[in-house]
Amino acid sequence: MKFGKRLKKQIEETLPQWRDKFLSYKELKKLVRQISAAPASAEAEAEFVRLLDEELDKLNSFFEEQEEEFIIKQKELQERIQRVINGSMEEEEEMAVIRKELVDFHGEMVLLENYSSVNYTGLAKILKKYDKRTGALLRLPFIEKVLQQPFFMTEMISELVKECESTMEVVFPAAEELAERGEMQANAAAEQSIFRSTVAALVTMQELRNGSSTYGHFSLPPLNLPENDFLKSFQVLSPIPIP
Repeated sequence: MKFGKRLKKQIEETLPQWRDKFLSYKELKKLVRQISAAPASAEAEAEFVRLLDEELDKLNSFFEEQEEEFIIKQKELQERIQRVINGSMEEEEEMAVIRKELVDFHGEMVLLENYSSVNYTGLAKILKKYDKRTGALLRLPFIEKVLQQPFFMTEMISELVKECESTMEVVFPAAEELAERGEMQANAAAEQSIFRSTVAALVTMQELRNGSSTYGHFSLPPLNLPENDFLKSFQVLSPIPIP
């Protein structure tokens, strides 16, 4: 699948409030065609770089905002779990709410990791098209700049994902017990939107990061998903089909 179609599909499958936060790949592609059809000029390249910088600002602003919200949410969830464990709240009712929120929270963080991967790949591809059509050498210096951008720095989110998965393994009963009670299926059915979006994000990340005929110097490194018994059990027992 060509990247433009893959990006369009990914945007359609992500959270509605995220859909206008992705790279404007289609518009940038049209601009590259317009620039390549005209005589080469320093002004045209300066305008292209200016628009790319605007896109970087958009990506960074959204990513940093989400990252900050996730840090706060992680702390809040940990505090609520501790209060339940200490017996200061109704355990079963509150813990059931927390479990549901943890699943949603984990899914949103995976979506943000995918957001980083998809937008980086889009930038690399549009720069490749620009250099190919204009004969310029803009791709390498601009990608070096991109690698220093906040939206590309996913170490914090990756750590939050790992912490969330560890917490999920602690607060969820054994998968067999959940299956007997029907709780896991009920949770999954109630959260089909976020779950479908998360699965689609994982598939996209694997496609973008795994080696292919187009894999090269500017590609993202292969993705190694963590082995997590709880998450695998959740996927197996979910009524939502996973590609």
